[in-house]
Amino acid sequence: MYQLFSIFSLIAILTVACHSSDLSNSISKNCRMIQHKAGETCVPFEPQRVIVLDEPILANAIALGTKPIGATLTSPLFDKNTPPYLVDEVDYTPVSVGSQSQPNIEKILQLKPDLILALEFTNPYDTLSQIAPTVIIEWQDAGHWKAHLLKVAQALGKTFQAQQLLADYNTHIVDLRNALNQPPEQIEVSLAYIGGNTPFIRSDVKNSFSGSILEDVGLARPPSQNIVHPDYQIEISEEMIPSLDADVLFLFAVNDERGKKTWNKLKNHPLWQKLKVVQNNQVYLVDFYNWRSRNIFAANSVIDDLFRYLVKES
Repeated sequence: MYQLFSIFSLIAILTVACHSSDLSNSISKNCRMIQHKAGETCVPFEPQRVIVLDEPILANAIALGTKPIGATLTSPLFDKNTPPYLVDEVDYTPVSVGSQSQPNIEKILQLKPDLILALEFTNPYDTLSQIAPTVIIEWQDAGHWKAHLLKVAQALGKTFQAQQLLADYNTHIVDLRNALNQPPEQIEVSLAYIGGNTPFIRSDVKNSFSGSILEDVGLARPPSQNIVHPDYQIEISEEMIPSLDADVLFLFAVNDERGKKTWNKLKNHPLWQKLKVVQNNQVYLVDFYNWRSRNIFAANSVIDDLFRYLVKES
């Protein structure tokens, strides 16, 4: 009797094992496993109905040749649906699915996605993953925008395309260096942006998005900005305005009433007017979103600005 029970048990185990193996093989034929911050997700080989819950993910997905059907297009940073760096790149409008921190679950359900890409602090992952395979794209810091692009590419099955985009970016960098009439390390570049009246000004440091691009070029930075900071930026009080001085200063501000008010206050400040870079007329107003948006389109826009002003000045 015991022998008979053992045989039946073995048959049952083998049957379950075979069924599990068949199911696993079936899944692996239709999708591929992606390891990410929230665990492991089986992602379609060629997702067709992608929803993204972050602006940098949207930009990088489009750069990789994917057109998400839905995206979080509402953000405190943007007062219109299409960020400036995407205006010439997007020939369609994704459906808005709420904000990054509060995605509209009902709208997402209606769109029937086959893949959802979200930032690690986007909630709720458990709910999203019940709607469709969901991959959480991790951020290390703003200066690691290239790693972010590669993670988006991995989820979309487009790593080769991402590597090509980064190779083109590196070529863009080399072309800029070659166009300069002096070594880049001899050109000191300061960055400042107007974020409203409090604090008066902020500066992006080495591990910021724009700071990482200047470092790729090899440009020098003022001592106060040539640092790594957990917030990717430092606050500049009115008394610290002299620390902004350099050969060239790129100033970016949001083009709204608050930004205009702060800019008028800054340019009329006595310490601002004493800056060598101001007296030499080497201050350039550039687009806030291009210089702070952390994606491949924005990165190339920054390089274009560096060409426009540094090569001319060289």
